Amino acid sequence: MIELRDINLSFGPKKIFDSVGAVINRRDRIGLVGSNGAGKSTLLKFLAGIQDVDSGVLSKPKYATIGYLPQEGIVAGSRPLFEEAESAFENVIGLRAEMELVNEAIGEYPSDSPEYADAVSALADIQEKLSDAEESKIRPRVETVLQGLGFGMSDMRRPCSEFSGGWQMRVALAKLLLKEPALLMLDEPTNHLDIESVAWLEDWLASYAGAVLLVSHDKAFLDRLCTRTFHLSRGKLETYSGNYEFYLRESAARRDALARAAANQKREIAKTEKFIERFRYKSSKAAQVQSRIKALEKIDRIDEPESEEGQIHFAFPPAKRCGQLVLEVKNLSKSFSGKPVFSGVSFSIERGERVALVGVNGAGKSTLAKIIAGELAPDSGETSLGLNVEMSYFAQHQTSALDPSNDALTEALEAAPPSRKGEVRSLLGSFMFSGDDALKCVGVLSGGEKNRLALAKMLLKEFNFLLLDEPTNHLDMASKRVLQKALDSYDGTFLIVSHDRDFLDPIVGRVLELSPAGLRQFPGNLSDYVERISSEGKIKLRSRSARKVSARESRRKEEGRRREALSALKRSLRKIEESISQSEADLAADEEKMSSPDFFKRGDECQSVLENYKHLKERLDELYSEWERIAFEIENAAEASEKS
Repeated sequence: MIELRDINLSFGPKKIFDSVGAVINRRDRIGLVGSNGAGKSTLLKFLAGIQDVDSGVLSKPKYATIGYLPQEGIVAGSRPLFEEAESAFENVIGLRAEMELVNEAIGEYPSDSPEYADAVSALADIQEKLSDAEESKIRPRVETVLQGLGFGMSDMRRPCSEFSGGWQMRVALAKLLLKEPALLMLDEPTNHLDIESVAWLEDWLASYAGAVLLVSHDKAFLDRLCTRTFHLSRGKLETYSGNYEFYLRESAARRDALARAAANQKREIAKTEKFIERFRYKSSKAAQVQSRIKALEKIDRIDEPESEEGQIHFAFPPAKRCGQLVLEVKNLSKSFSGKPVFSGVSFSIERGERVALVGVNGAGKSTLAKIIAGELAPDSGETSLGLNVEMSYFAQHQTSALDPSNDALTEALEAAPPSRKGEVRSLLGSFMFSGDDALKCVGVLSGGEKNRLALAKMLLKEFNFLLLDEPTNHLDMASKRVLQKALDSYDGTFLIVSHDRDFLDPIVGRVLELSPAGLRQFPGNLSDYVERISSEGKIKLRSRSARKVSARESRRKEEGRRREALSALKRSLRKIEESISQSEADLAADEEKMSSPDFFKRGDECQSVLENYKHLKERLDELYSEWERIAFEIENAAEASEKS
């Protein structure tokens, strides 16, 4: 059992931890949530012993080991992959030392105390680890973990220095999983994992012998894995005995209850103050007045719940009209140092489509995005944009292109065309860079703040086709929801590289899977795709009993389907409105021709215009009827969603 008591930390005037307290029990599965900059990573660093605090106590048994995977900045070294992962078992000597400490603890605690029970359980775990550390079991365990995280057998002898930053994070994660610390702390572990690896990691963590503390903005991952939630906000830490979905409901209920209690108390205080004021100078009521004055002085005032922390708010600008074909990719191939990444890739995207690009890490998704964006040349094949298509590209490592010496305002101003420099301040405000925050140096911004700044810069461009490579990495839950809503309302076209099922499901209608075998296309959203590939045996989903599919989860899925249906109806309505506008414009043009004094003397031209005019009138009547039908369906769907 690990306990935090009265932890305090401030960075300048900002309170990061304000008398924070919590208990982490053995076998806990805890999701640590909160907005960007709330101090989640700082709390993990404190628990890991690499961040000091102003005051407070961290209490834990001597034998309890803590493992920590940060968001970024890990370099695995130059040893071959297998040797680097195998080095996790160098802790056998440490395990024997831990066993001695546990045995001492068992002798110190009363046999009926929770500490004694924890120590006995810890001793059993250590003995099991020592048993597993037999040389014959090390190799299969190392290979199992590395392959589960996406490495192939051909990678085992490769130097770790050859792998990209994302893959080096996987090496570090593999070593942590093999070390099996008493408390495993992971900061955004799914950012660098593909769908298959996330599913594997979820299963591994579900059966992990120790406690797990996760920082993640992957709602589905937290919901399926966690049994407790810690919410950090404005320096305060609140604990909830359920997953993220439970936290959302319970926190809303707590806020409502607190607001009601505060309002009731406010009414009672006002009534008492009114009594005091009315009878203050009446001698017959003096005793009662004094009694009420004393009662008011003793009241512990209930503060009204603070408003939610700020969040971004924006919408994508209307997309300019373009041709029906937005993007065409023909027979694309790319290799690096003679090693093929992909070959023969062909597909097209039409106006208004919302497409997700998925695949295992290393399949070449970001490479393909860079080629489409014109930042990388293919070995063969070609890509082309359609008529009047203007593309805006958000790279996976877009934040690395920010100038760390600039402040946020300067960075945005440099990206803005002359005609839009006047909008920069307002736009930054909508991304939570108001006042002095707009003057913060880019180099000191958190990962989430950098992502928000990169998104703001993207909006300063003209576009009707969005190419987004992992846009949600480092964004908190609230920011992801705002981006999701903005994309859902966007009337242009987009292609998104992502593996975040909760984010993608309501907004995409087609999935492209890139793999060494080529490119495959699937209709539907990401959940439909996952079900399809699981039926092919490509990934193993947890059993129905293990996942504990409840009526609540079924309702949530149904809500997702309703949202997607509602989004589809709204898109259809927008297309009909475009057709109506065009038909009305054509009708007005014909009416202008017909208003000419000599119009009826023009013979064949007159007849052609009259026939076209009649056709347009009939077409408009059909469009108006269709608009009314879909608008009625949208209204009914919205009402049904509200009732549910």
